[in-house]
Amino acid sequence: MEKTDKLNPSPQTAQQPPPKRYSDVPDIEILALNPTVRNHANLKSTKKSHQDKKHWKRDLVQPYGCPTGCTLDGDFEDVKNTTLTERGALKEAARCLKCADAPCQLSCPTQIDVKSFIASIANKNFYGSAKMILSDNPVGESCGMVCPTSDLCVGGCNLAATEEGAINIGGLQEFAVDVFRRMDIPQIRDPSLVPLEKLPPSYKAKIAIIGCGPASICCACFLGRIGYQDITIFEKEEFLGGLSSSEIPQYRLPKRVVDFEIRLVTDLGVKIQTGKTLGNDGFTIQSLKNDDYEAVFCGIGLP
Repeated sequence: MEKTDKLNPSPQTAQQPPPKRYSDVPDIEILALNPTVRNHANLKSTKKSHQDKKHWKRDLVQPYGCPTGCTLDGDFEDVKNTTLTERGALKEAARCLKCADAPCQLSCPTQIDVKSFIASIANKNFYGSAKMILSDNPVGESCGMVCPTSDLCVGGCNLAATEEGAINIGGLQEFAVDVFRRMDIPQIRDPSLVPLEKLPPSYKAKIAIIGCGPASICCACFLGRIGYQDITIFEKEEFLGGLSSSEIPQYRLPKRVVDFEIRLVTDLGVKIQTGKTLGNDGFTIQSLKNDDYEAVFCGIGLP
């Protein structure tokens, strides 16, 4: 083989381009020491921005049967309310200090044993947690969603001044009762109480409840648990739930939650009549007394 002279390279070698240096490579702005600043605005329409958003937005929710992401006027089925997952609930429940003189419970109007139901969640006893909540508050899931917890239980949490903040008590309450709701277990009286057939005759007294809102639902639920067997709720509208159904939008309080709380009441044998407006068609408190109703509860709300 012939040796190539280093001083006189072959023509083929001389034609090869010299290697690129770092300074010859176009600068990458993200790595530049002094990033360049554009001297003009981006010309991009709002419609184009909305189209581009669909390619990267993580929580873009599409309604059922609508692959293009269309909107449904007056329908909140495509809006999911904020609910803790099991992993999030367990992590949040583990932060609770289980305070001896729990300020969260002292701040709760319904006196729910907050630290106990949070401890049950931390132990994955979701049924026991829901039982504690519903025992003190028959509309526990509704309160977990719409109750102003920042002024009540959460506002009194001893962790409010820490970096992670106060415990999300409303979210934990909603999670526990929502798990129980999906179990589809009917409500029954406490088996340790005196059976219905052995109660005194006074427990068969006729009781009328006017209105089917949260107050009336709780009243009927507590009376049914005690053992009263002839309870009737009179509602002026054709739908049930009161302000929970008529005023609170479904993305805050889904209708399935209100239906669940009403079902818990009817499980105890409570009867409900719609289209009964107080003061119309001779329907008055006096007419109820004339029909042998021995007690009347007025839960007409604050419309």
